[in-house]
Amino acid sequence: MVPEEIRRRVEELRREIHYHNYRYYVLNDPVISDAEYDALMRELRGLEEKYPELITPDSPTQRVGAPPAEEFARVRHPAPILSLDNAFGPDEARAWLERISKLLPPGTRLDFVVEPKIDGLSVVLHYRDGVFTLGATRGDGEVGEDITANLRTLRQLPLRIPVHPDGPTPPPYLVVRGEAFMTVHDFERFNRRQAERGAKTFANPRNAAAGSLRQLDPNVTAQRPLSLLCYQVVAYEGEPAPPSTQWGVLSYLRALGFPVTEHAAHFDEFEEAVAYCEEWAQKRDTLPYEADGMVIKINDLRVAADLGIVGRAPRGAIAYKFPAREVTTRLLEIRVNVGRTGVLTPYAVLEPVQIGGVTVSKATLHNFDYIAEKDIRVGDRVIVKRAGDVIPQIVGPIVEARTGAEQPYRPPDRCPACGEPVVRPPDEVAVYCVNAACPAQLVRRIAYFASRGAMDIETLGEKTAKLLVDHGLVEDVGDLYYLKKEDLLQLEGFAEKKAENLLAGIDASKERPFSRVLTGLGIRYVGGIVAEILARHFGSVDALAAATVEDLQAVEGIGPRIAEAVVDWFARPRHRQIIDKLRRAGVRLAEEAPAEAVPQPLAGLSFVITGTLSRPREEIAEIIERYGGRVTSSVSRKTDYLIVGENPGGTKYRRAQELGVPMIDEARLWEMIGRGTEGTEE
Repeated sequence: MVPEEIRRRVEELRREIHYHNYRYYVLNDPVISDAEYDALMRELRGLEEKYPELITPDSPTQRVGAPPAEEFARVRHPAPILSLDNAFGPDEARAWLERISKLLPPGTRLDFVVEPKIDGLSVVLHYRDGVFTLGATRGDGEVGEDITANLRTLRQLPLRIPVHPDGPTPPPYLVVRGEAFMTVHDFERFNRRQAERGAKTFANPRNAAAGSLRQLDPNVTAQRPLSLLCYQVVAYEGEPAPPSTQWGVLSYLRALGFPVTEHAAHFDEFEEAVAYCEEWAQKRDTLPYEADGMVIKINDLRVAADLGIVGRAPRGAIAYKFPAREVTTRLLEIRVNVGRTGVLTPYAVLEPVQIGGVTVSKATLHNFDYIAEKDIRVGDRVIVKRAGDVIPQIVGPIVEARTGAEQPYRPPDRCPACGEPVVRPPDEVAVYCVNAACPAQLVRRIAYFASRGAMDIETLGEKTAKLLVDHGLVEDVGDLYYLKKEDLLQLEGFAEKKAENLLAGIDASKERPFSRVLTGLGIRYVGGIVAEILARHFGSVDALAAATVEDLQAVEGIGPRIAEAVVDWFARPRHRQIIDKLRRAGVRLAEEAPAEAVPQPLAGLSFVITGTLSRPREEIAEIIERYGGRVTSSVSRKTDYLIVGENPGGTKYRRAQELGVPMIDEARLWEMIGRGTEGTEE
């Protein structure tokens, strides 16, 4: 039996957490600190672990946790989920008003609500007694797909409608329609992260949102930056009934705790509504999300319902579409750009064409798989899209326009910048040039080699690295150690003192630990922590270079991807030449003999670090490993502690919350290793 006071406390915690989620994710106006919120979540999670019979689907702890689905079940909507007819420009909008006015009683006075037409995925949300019980896609308007587990991961979606003393009471049954989407900012950041990981990128925010919500595994959806806005009551039971106007419905949904657009407006005159649409057509790029138009709705929902439906579109609303930002043109050539991280990215050279007042002659093709999937060929007539300041992109070919002269594209097997063979890691869409001396990557590689986490060469940033490369003074990082003062004095901005300081910094870097050298080499997947593991296990660059994939995989923390990347790097003659240059220059390429034995109070413990601490993260990691612990880059069920500094990263923090990983601050870490609260020896 669960004590009654425990039941009451669990309910109280859930109410509090739902309320604070609403304040944070919907109103963007939190009233408690992150630490206070975390304490509430920890207490609730602890009680639910102790009394699992108290866990309910609407608990804040259950946003993620459903097992992957084998397929999506079909859901019949309680009322048709309709699409909209379109109006292109003021004249077509006025024609719509004229048509519907003929169907209304003479003298009917209309007012209007205008809302953005968000380019996302329409979702239908079911609530029973204020609790979210079912979520579905629009589907064909009659039947959709059950994506309840995925929708639970959206932080803006209330799992339980919060009850406010002066707000409306949720009806026993409520069905709400909304739009799930990615903001432009979140989409661009998400796509960059996907590209860096070699994972699939998306052509636009709508595809990204739809793909995210149709994942069979909700844990994947939880990692995607999805947002939600609601705008319609589809069905309800109980009293009182929702408002009978669209403007009232938006206020009602907002009062219940649903996210509602701030860009909706109410107008008594139709021409004012049209002017508002035209205004947004000119400044559409200032919206935080992609929108392909505005929606003009008759405010009186009874009048709108009486007008009925034509096909699958209601007569009482019209989509006022923005001017198209898609055009067609000829694809003349496919070229390849080598990015600063070695990723090969194809792009299209086009017959110049005007899109939204801008002349476009190039467009991205995302990756080589995208070209193959879309069957894009040189010579094709293609659809080109430009959205805001985002680089123009190829949507796809117009197959019907082909003449037979179009040429299928074959991806390069060698880097166009240096001629070295390229690699494509298993399970990745990205193709890489891993040549450390590739001229397309050289500036960034030198700056990375000199960075604080690697060789820590002061005054050698990206600007100086570019000067060195542009003047032909370095062809790889090994050449840094053979620079002379007279070489530097010819560079813009270099005088005696600056040249001497740079040379002194380069010379001092020879004494950096072997692990730092290994980090600076820029071997794919080998960051600071992996470099520490490899340096400690193999002891020298020669032993590491002689290691096989099997030898490397036998080391704890080294998987097949890292092992293959290391073996491949050392197998390249050009990379061996870099090692020889470093050796001749006197750079440390082996670990120092171990000092006196250090106590190992952290033996067997795994740590992840997030946020800003009193020392560089690399230094904290070194201390943890010196005392027997292990530092990894991401939170998992095997993580023992998350060390939280100032301004912690959201992903690690949320993942630790979800998994119940204990969180400690820096002072607690020092206590664990016996170094006092400031990290000094006691």
